[in-house]
Formats: sequence, structure tokens, C-alpha cells
Amino acid sequence: MNLLKNKISYQSIAILFFLATSSLFAGNNDNTISFFLLFTGLFGGMGMFLYGMEMMSDGMKVTAGNSMRTILEKLTSNKYLAVLVGAFVTMVIQSSSATTVMLVSFVNSGLLAFTQALGVILGSNIGSTVTAQIVAFKVTDYALLLIALGSLMSLFSKKETLKNLGFVVLGFGLLFYGMKVMSDTMKPLRSDPAFNSILTSFENPFLGILAGAIFTALVQSSSATTGIVITLASGGSISLEAGIPLILGANIGTCVTALLAGLNASRDAKRVAVAHVTFNVIGVLLFCFWIPTFADIISQTSQNIPRQIANAHTFFNIAASVAFIPFTGLIAKTIIHYFPDKEIDRNIEKPAVLHLDDSLVSQPEAAINNAQAEIKGVVGLTERVVGTLVRPFVKGQNLVDIENTEQDLMSGMSQRIEKIGFLNQKISEYLITASKSDLSSNQSKELFTLVSIVNYLNSTNDLIKVRFVSLVSKKEGINEEFSEADQQEIIDFHKRLIKQVKRLDKFFVKFDKEKMEKIIVKGKENTDIEKKYKLDRIERMKTSADGNAKSDDIHQLHSQLMDMLKQVNIFINLIASSLIELESEQI
Repeated sequence: MNLLKNKISYQSIAILFFLATSSLFAGNNDNTISFFLLFTGLFGGMGMFLYGMEMMSDGMKVTAGNSMRTILEKLTSNKYLAVLVGAFVTMVIQSSSATTVMLVSFVNSGLLAFTQALGVILGSNIGSTVTAQIVAFKVTDYALLLIALGSLMSLFSKKETLKNLGFVVLGFGLLFYGMKVMSDTMKPLRSDPAFNSILTSFENPFLGILAGAIFTALVQSSSATTGIVITLASGGSISLEAGIPLILGANIGTCVTALLAGLNASRDAKRVAVAHVTFNVIGVLLFCFWIPTFADIISQTSQNIPRQIANAHTFFNIAASVAFIPFTGLIAKTIIHYFPDKEIDRNIEKPAVLHLDDSLVSQPEAAINNAQAEIKGVVGLTERVVGTLVRPFVKGQNLVDIENTEQDLMSGMSQRIEKIGFLNQKISEYLITASKSDLSSNQSKELFTLVSIVNYLNSTNDLIKVRFVSLVSKKEGINEEFSEADQQEIIDFHKRLIKQVKRLDKFFVKFDKEKMEKIIVKGKENTDIEKKYKLDRIERMKTSADGNAKSDDIHQLHSQLMDMLKQVNIFINLIASSLIELESEQI
């Protein structure tokens, strides 16, 4: 895994850095203020804290990210369950921002509905409180032990899972050591009137909320802000009344990540980002006017100010999320009202990608989801192409385009075939670019499978492009119609084929292994039926010697048409087999 392997070098730098900074503070035990040491320790400790948090989060995401994605996909139909899922996923990957960005990509990809995402957003706010509770524990004395243990695990473990867990442990160690460096740095400032005046100003709720929001927006982590506030409190530099507005502001600042992710996304994905902002801003507004009362209540939960701040963060997020759950439907309708759907140009004459967001191509999870969504669109187009394959060959069929009655069937087919080719090329290019990112083993397998699916869809499209036009031209040169038996075979096999494509299309809406297995079963049935039809056709051709059958040309056309349909059936089966194989490998 390149993502974490590349961090070994950074890890060494980080360890050398904390050793250097620790030596700086060793000889500075008095209360005199050295601004050089102050800024070095404060920003160095903060950098170590943020880097440790990033390393911990990355390790967790690599270890459990794919499983978390599966959970999000399958367990969000009920809003209460969605809240629990959001809390669990965020607790595991240690980042509400990551969960929300994941949601934006899922909704953008069409894998989740906008309404499904709302409960997960609320749950992510609850899950983010776990980090603060962990940080509130006085474990800085064990920071060096965690760094040593994490380094050994990440450097010398042969098992990939242990290596990744090693980065998690190392991240925790750097996080806590960074806290220690910041806390030690702040000690001389406790008696400084100017510094105390600045911190006291945060007791003004609006200034505190603004400061917390700005800082969180810059570091893109509410957990980091909360952790730093707890660190300040543990050093006696900040009170509970000043800490609460900062953590409230952190809940607003964390929305920036989701807003950035939604800038170039679909309308529903933008709504997810707006919903995240709505929940958090309204929640803060409801609390900010009774902060003194809230502080009095929280002060009863512990005698320790850092623990009090962690409890305030937890209570606020749980209370706000629970309060919003009954109103998710109303909030969804309101957001949809103010952010209505825009007419998306799906004109087949102007092919354009709908889901391949270049800004997310370097994020494996998002890139894979986006590619899946675009592939679903190709499958939908393929379904429409397959649905009209036999119309020129069956007597009495309407030869007007299925969607645009002002043009003929062949023109519409040609445009769809060209659009499918265009989209397949764009998806392939997108997946190739995504493959250059840091991928987990499961992500690599999933991406490879998507590439295979695109190739099969492209082969299907090329087959139809070449064979269909040729067969239509051949049909126009034959002044004969298929027999009733011929037509019935064509119609029957075509109906079976359409059902196969529909099953494939539905799979990309809701991932269902049973649908894929059914495609395999029905695909084999279709192969057997095509063989039976071939034998029946041979028997009918024998009658041609007696002058009771159609000409050789019409029989040949029938054979070639059925062969084209059979080949399409084979490609669909290959896609289903690839998806089943992928799921089996990931179990």
C-alpha cells in the first residue's frame, strides 16, 4: 500500500522532529517567555498533533475503509439506522469530514439518495466525539511508548493489517506527544496578562465560535480543534466557558471540507454539503445563547476541565443530532425547494460525462464510486440500444427513434452507440488516472474489475456498431420476411436478453449478488435456447429443398442476427462473472 509505505520516510522526519523539539524544551523549565521557543513549540507541536491525527485516520481508513463503504451503501434505508451507521463509520475512521466527503461522492455517484445521506450526517457528528473523549484522557506520558510501538509495527510487520495498525498506533503517539509539546510551550503564558486577555475574549460566544470555525476550516478537522482546546484546558490556559464556543465553532468549520467536495458534484451531492452546513449551523445557533447554563450543567459531569470540554462536545453533538432526526424529511424538502433540480443535458447528440469528477480522481473511494455511476449510465444506454436491436427485422415494427420521434431509428441508434463509445473511453481514462493513486488491495481489485467491465461494455458496443448496421443493410437487400417461427425465435430471445441487461442495470442501483448469480443462470439458459433454435432452424432449412422454406439469404440473416444477440448475452455474463469474482475475493 503506497499510501502508508510512502509515509515511512515522513514518519522518520516526524520522529526526528519531535526529538529535536523535546530537547529545546528540556532546558526551559522557568517561566520566562522565549518567543522563538514559543512559536517553535506551539507550531511544531500542532504540526505533530495534526500529522499524527492524519496518520491515524489514514491507517484506519486503509484498514477498514472498504468495509465502511459497504456498510454505508447497504444500511442507510432507515433514518435511525443511518444515524447509527454514520456514528459507527466516523468512530472507526476518526473523521466526520471524511465520512461527509464519502457521502458526497456516494450521492454524486448515485449510490445513495440525498434523503439517505441526512441520517448519516447526523451520525457522523456523534461519531466525531469519540476522538475528543480519547484525547481527554491523560495519556501523554505514554506517547513515546506508542510512538516506539507503532514504529516497530509499521516498519517490521510482514502482515499488511499489522502494518496499517502500526500507523494508527504511531499516529496516536505523535498526536499525544504533540499535545504534550503544546502544553509545555503554553506554561509560561499562564501568567501573561495579554495572552490571558485573548483567551478570555473567547468567552464572548460569537468571537469564540468565529475563531473555532476559522481554525477548523484551515486545518479541516473538528477533532483537531477540539483536541487543541482540550490541550489548552489541560495546561490551565483556557476555561470551560471559553472552550465551549470554540468547539461549537469547530462544528461549523468542519463543513468546509464537504462544501469543497460538493463544488463540482451533482445537484444531490451539493444538497448533502448544504444539509451538513444546515444541521451544524442551526445546532450551534440553538446552543450559543445559553452557553453559561450549558457550562454549568457540563461542569457537574467532571471536576476535570479537559474532560468537561470533551463532555460538552459529546453532549452538544448527540443532543443536536437527536433533535434533528424527526425533522430530516422537512429539512430535505426545504433544501430541495431552494436547490431544485436542473435540467441535465442528456442530449445524445452532445455526449458528456455526468459523474467523473476530476477533482476527486485522486481519492480512490470517490473515484471508484464516480466510475461506477458513469458505468451505470452506460449500462442504461446499452439497455436502450439492445431494446431496439430487432425492430428493423420484425414485420410491423415502428422504425421511429424511441426517444425522439422526429428522427428515424437508425439515427438514434447510431448516436447512442457513439455516446457509449465516448463514455467508455472517458471512463477508461478516468480509471487509469485513479489507478495512479494510493490504493488498498481491495480498491485495486475493484478498480481492475471496473476496467474489465468497461472493456466488455465497449466490446458489446463495437459488436453492435459493426454487426447491426451490416445486418440492417443486408435485410434491406432481401425482398423477403422472416417466417413466423423465425420471428418468434427472434422476439423470444430478444426479450430474454433485455431482461439480462435490466438485471445488470438494477445491480448498479443496489448491489445484489443474487442478481448477478441470476444473470449467470439465465445466461446459460439463453445459450441452450439459442442452440435449440439453431437446430430447429437447420430442420426448417431442410425443407427448402422441397420449396417450402425461405431463401438461403433470409436463413443466413436469421443466423447472423441470432449470433449477434448471443454474443451480447455472453458479454453480459462476463460482466456478471467479474462482479461475483470480485465479491468472492473481498470476503
